[in-house]
Amino acid sequence: MSQLTWKTQELTVGELSRRSGVPASALRFYEREGLIHSRRTTGNQRRYTRHTLRRVAFVRASQRVGMPLAQIREVLSLFPDDHVLTKDDWARISECWRKDLNERIEQLENIRDNLTECIGCGCLSISKCALANPYDRYGEQGAGPHRMLKS
Repeated sequence: MSQLTWKTQELTVGELSRRSGVPASALRFYEREGLIHSRRTTGNQRRYTRHTLRRVAFVRASQRVGMPLAQIREVLSLFPDDHVLTKDDWARISECWRKDLNERIEQLENIRDNLTECIGCGCLSISKCALANPYDRYGEQGAGPHRMLKS
């Protein structure tokens, strides 16, 4: 591969940011978290391969559906750094996440359905409020909104 072709296959952090719509600071964070990878030039500048655009898009899509970065990193670690993620990869990954996503959807629906009478916690609906916890009776179950989230 000629040097000219090789250079055109790489993006600077600024170019990756413009192309992906993700701030450069987020890209550097993704790199520190092991979600994307770069090589360093002799001047210590980051260079990303063009397929990093797909990885960034994958990370953003995964975040939008509520997947934590740890799970995103875990799934990306199954592929070599130079692997270009495909539609088939996304289908396999999303199938692995289907149960977790369905549980998240159920929890969100439960929260939505139980907050319909809430007016912003003044609390004028205390007898029906899903957040109410007289005498901290849910404290023994540990942290979290136990009445709102199904276990």
